Amino acid sequence: MHTESKSTKLNELQAMAICGNDISSSCLYVSALTILYAGQFAWISLLVVAGVLFLFQRIYGEVVGALPLNGGAYNALLNTTSKQMASVAACLTILSYMATAVISANEAMHYLHNLIPMLPLSIATIALLAIFMGLALYGIGESAIVAVVIFITHLAALSLLVIVGSFYLLTHGIEVFQANWQLPVASGGIMTALFLGFSAAMLGISGFESSANFVEEQAAGVFRKTLRNMWMVVSFFNPAITLLALCIIPLAQVGAHKESLLAFLGETAGGRWLGLIISVDAVLVLSGAVLTSFVGVTGLIERITLDRILPNFFLVRNKRGVNYRIVIGFFILCVSVLFATQGDLGALAGVYTFSFLAVMALFGLGNLLLKIKRAKLPRPVKAHPMAVLIAVVCVSAAFWGNALLNPSSLFVFFQYLVPSLGFIFLMLNRGRILRILLYSIDYLYRPVRHYVLQSSLYLRKMLHKINSQEFVFFTKGDDVAVLNTVLQYVQNNEKTGRLKIVTVMNPGQAFNEPLRHDLEVLDRAYPEVKIEYLELVGTFGPELIEEYSKKWDIPKNFMFIGSPGDRFPYRLSELGGVRLII
Repeated sequence: MHTESKSTKLNELQAMAICGNDISSSCLYVSALTILYAGQFAWISLLVVAGVLFLFQRIYGEVVGALPLNGGAYNALLNTTSKQMASVAACLTILSYMATAVISANEAMHYLHNLIPMLPLSIATIALLAIFMGLALYGIGESAIVAVVIFITHLAALSLLVIVGSFYLLTHGIEVFQANWQLPVASGGIMTALFLGFSAAMLGISGFESSANFVEEQAAGVFRKTLRNMWMVVSFFNPAITLLALCIIPLAQVGAHKESLLAFLGETAGGRWLGLIISVDAVLVLSGAVLTSFVGVTGLIERITLDRILPNFFLVRNKRGVNYRIVIGFFILCVSVLFATQGDLGALAGVYTFSFLAVMALFGLGNLLLKIKRAKLPRPVKAHPMAVLIAVVCVSAAFWGNALLNPSSLFVFFQYLVPSLGFIFLMLNRGRILRILLYSIDYLYRPVRHYVLQSSLYLRKMLHKINSQEFVFFTKGDDVAVLNTVLQYVQNNEKTGRLKIVTVMNPGQAFNEPLRHDLEVLDRAYPEVKIEYLELVGTFGPELIEEYSKKWDIPKNFMFIGSPGDRFPYRLSELGGVRLII
């Protein structure tokens, strides 16, 4: 999502607030959930989760530092694997955002319903989604202001809860915690309890992936700070509040108050006034998580649309520079899911759980592939390969643990995922599908030739429009093996029959005759791709890319380069969306 002025970037507090409302709202449900599975050891499970999140700081920092573009896991896999694999990550991320928006809005209205009993839940949920749709349509700058207010209020409420809870312990002692600690562990032993608690507690870091989906809207250096700040918030508040709950509330009472454990904790430790503050804060911060979903999904869908996975229909902007069709479409999707589930969102929680964990695992995989395939690409930080493997294994274990805890939710997850992947498959292969439709029309409708010819002409125009898009590869004089890899990538991933091979030469530099000869060989080897070789005099950089993007009318994200070395004077983000394919 872009504002009207592209020079305006989000500062640290604004960016942190947008993604922080999502991840910091986790304590409202993850404390009770972890206690139900890990009992008195819940706070230890949450500390382990904090350790895993610490590893993901560098994992995300390395990938996004090397490829500072919107898209998160999709962007990481797009530049290291194929468009098909990257599309799977995009699907999972969109599902995660959809489930987050619907569940957060519905849970916020449940908290408000406790304060205003006559509130109609379904209508209020739709109204809340509509409010944040309107805010998203107004622009990310205005959205950030609201997010900052919500975030600061939430941190103040949590801090107040910790302070009052700590004072309660000083005056009442820790007899409750001692009694809870002496209770027998559920069947399976301590290790099983810790594992199941860890699996449930991993939901407490949902939202960590959001910052990577709107990194282009953040000022320089802000992204890594958002990762650090999110880790600090989760590492302190989630274990601290859970430990306070175990010190103040008997384990037997947790299940009865699992929907609003923090409000009950506040009421027990400080009185009705604190419980009311926590309930109001829950409404606000869960609403902020809805805003995070709108901002994150807009940045992601814009990116995959630019890469021709979705139709250009979604790229139209309003006067404030917002992709309003993406925002409105996401709102419609959320409302349709709310009606389809008839307000019973228990099953949708499984979609949220498994899609989020899968996205985290795929991002770790993208980091490993970046190390292997893009080793020379400059990056501000590097995650140790063993740390990446440990993080991926931990997330995979959490996925398995949640599948053991909620096997029916895993089935629902696949019910949502398979149709989504099917739609993406259709979009990626729409060229082939159009050819099949052409053949079918010619075969089945010969008796009505007139109508067939009209339909055929229309489809051929669509196919021609797709295949006529020209692509560019800037080469430094690569050998025939490298250029052959480029042709294979274009054939496998892009629907085009035209490719410019361009080399940028210094003034007075001799023509590259061996390269001309290699291209003549490749031209015969790939008759379906029209190869045009050009030699330009100048200096390769953002200005040259901008000049020839306009001159040739070729978008920058349809221009490719090989991986630049350490001496390359520009960051990838300065090239305006030029993609790496080698």
